Amino acid sequence: MNDTLTLGQRADALEEQMSRELDLIVIKSRLYSMADGDMGPPPNTNALMKANPKARVLMGDDPRLPPMPEKPTLVDFFKYRFGPAAHLLQSAKHALNAGLSDNMVLACLLHDVSTIGFIRGDHGYWGAQLVEPYVDEEVTWAIRAHQVLRFYPDTSVGYEYPESYIKFFGADYRPDPYVEDDYQRMRAHKWYMSGRMITVHDIYSFDPDAKVELEEFTDVIGRKFRQPEQGLGFDNSPVAHMWRAMIRPAKFL
Repeated sequence: MNDTLTLGQRADALEEQMSRELDLIVIKSRLYSMADGDMGPPPNTNALMKANPKARVLMGDDPRLPPMPEKPTLVDFFKYRFGPAAHLLQSAKHALNAGLSDNMVLACLLHDVSTIGFIRGDHGYWGAQLVEPYVDEEVTWAIRAHQVLRFYPDTSVGYEYPESYIKFFGADYRPDPYVEDDYQRMRAHKWYMSGRMITVHDIYSFDPDAKVELEEFTDVIGRKFRQPEQGLGFDNSPVAHMWRAMIRPAKFL
């Protein structure tokens, strides 16, 4: 493939090749396009199908992705949909070694599931919503709160503003007003320290040489994550559609 093509052009060329070879047309979501700074009109599906008369728009499983079991579990998502989870595994191990409760070990294991499986922006809020029907309320609250609390030091537990954030965002960065408002509310909440413990055991510069396996947490997942019998995405919960979106992220409708 031409090395002078931009990343977006390479992705488009790959999709065109896939439509020819697999008889499938993939239409990117609007959110995907905006993340590329693309405010143009959506792809003309009819024109694409006219150019590839044998093709069909992708509505089922994506052959580019690993197949998911019929009734997927949380562990299946870690294996087949979530991105590299070393950060989450090390954070959970850090909490486990500190003697934290099962709820907090699970919260550390799941605190960034939105980042590695769904969306980065407001990942604490999205992540909490993803797992809310399946975990104790404390876990949900802590996952939501960690996104806010990480911007605010707490000397009582030895938590300082991460140096990496100064590098990432600049020394003059200030959280959005809604974050500040939520911080004031969360600071007075009965589970403040639960959310704070995620920030304490978050591994901001995780060790690439440390080996932590997901199997080390299957027991706590079994005890504290209420796995639906029908499988995540198919249990008619208020968030089932979000899990289905991760199973089939390029589904047309």
